[in-house]
Amino acid sequence: MQRRTFLAGAGAFVSAPVFADDAIPVIDTHVHLFDPSRPQGVPYAGPKGQPPQMALPENYRRQIGGTGIVGAVVVEASPWIEDNLWILERAASDPIFVGVVGSLDPSRPEFGEYLNRFSRDPLWRGIRYARVWQMENGKQVLKPGMAEGLRLLAQTGQTLDMANPSFDLLRGALLAMDAAPDLAVVMDHMPSLDPRPEQQALYDSLIHELAQRPNFVIKLSQVRHKDENNVTVTAPRARLDQLMAAFGEDRVMFGGDWPNSVGTATIPEALTLMRDYFSGRPRPQAEKYFWRNSQRIYKWKKRAPAQP
Repeated sequence: MQRRTFLAGAGAFVSAPVFADDAIPVIDTHVHLFDPSRPQGVPYAGPKGQPPQMALPENYRRQIGGTGIVGAVVVEASPWIEDNLWILERAASDPIFVGVVGSLDPSRPEFGEYLNRFSRDPLWRGIRYARVWQMENGKQVLKPGMAEGLRLLAQTGQTLDMANPSFDLLRGALLAMDAAPDLAVVMDHMPSLDPRPEQQALYDSLIHELAQRPNFVIKLSQVRHKDENNVTVTAPRARLDQLMAAFGEDRVMFGGDWPNSVGTATIPEALTLMRDYFSGRPRPQAEKYFWRNSQRIYKWKKRAPAQP
């Protein structure tokens, strides 16, 4: 079997034999769709330093040939309300997509109306919204109306995805779950938060506190990412081990982050990295990470024969 070695921050972790590409089906829980050629344009067209990306179903299909990916969840990259309908239509056009995480502001008075409207679509799985807080006298507090909106979201059983991880965002997630204890919160790209040595104690404390919240889930995505100096780095194995120890095998998911990952890691590279990591763990853990947890958390329904 082939062996690979990946640089991981200051050190390296050496792979064990990888799984065959088709041994464990994969659900990619983090894909973006957008079309910069639209007359109205798009608010986001891919990573800085790269040409605008054409992110349509057929483009995604070209990225995943031979990878073992059999399904994907679209995560909205646009704050425009009308684009929720746009991504739902694109996702419906291709059975590779088993779910959509839209974009709505829970603090807005019309949130309930929009949530009810979009939730009628069987592909709608939740929303992505990050800055649930504001600052008052140097303290993070929830925005006015946010608690009510989050409780409404929790009643639907849908998820609140949050990105990109920072210390403020982790504290914001705690505020959200304090207001709505039944809310399922998914922290996208958790390994991409690179604490400095002087921040490690704070990082450890927040991870410990979040681990006590059973509805808090993380994506082990953006394992290879750009750091604060725009240098490509790979999260150390010790960080992945810490996150796995804190959240356990039932609260982690795979995400490729295409096309935000363009110029940093291809989908095959991201998959190889994580297949190597999980090759040193029991197979049931890998199955949970690569697809089983996503079905339980996002409650997606099978749309194609290859999907488990």
